[in-house]
Amino acid sequence: MKEFFAEMSSLEQTYWIIALVGSAVFLVIFLLTFIGGGDADMEADASDFEADDGGVGFQFFTFKNIVAFFTIFGWSGIACIDNGISTSTTIIISTLAGLLMMVLTSSLFYWMHKLAESGTLKIKNAVGVIGEVYLPIGANRSKMGKVQIKVQGSLRELEAITDETEDLETGSMVQVIEIVSAEILLVKKLTK
Repeated sequence: MKEFFAEMSSLEQTYWIIALVGSAVFLVIFLLTFIGGGDADMEADASDFEADDGGVGFQFFTFKNIVAFFTIFGWSGIACIDNGISTSTTIIISTLAGLLMMVLTSSLFYWMHKLAESGTLKIKNAVGVIGEVYLPIGANRSKMGKVQIKVQGSLRELEAITDETEDLETGSMVQVIEIVSAEILLVKKLTK
């Protein structure tokens, strides 16, 4: 290995080191992605019940993008040097190739995020929805109960209170009229 590096110029050695280190880190990230090592660039706060669409947006300077930049920067620099391209042109080409890779990687993650369906409940979508009392609800907000309603295409059980003067028994049909807090609905009984 020493002989391999000894015959190179300092520019070639630099490009080889950048390419090998970048490739090694890229391989680790790639493997962690497939075995469930997580995604530090797209963390979401699970406690944010009313999150909008994730809000990730287009992110250019992330760890993955920087690794992609150095990996492509190193390998394109090596390719340029092997083809006898001048030092300044090699640096320009490898820098542009690395930046292009960052743009492509950012775009890929941005569009993948846009395609992903968000499972986050937007509680405001429950207003006006008709549902059924699952656990009895006390009159005049005296006891919290639960209702089953279909929100965003799936059946959910959510906590509810009422301003009705009578308790709402299990099986009563109700309509959501207001969001009291992040997870509590105000419902009224539907009359025939």
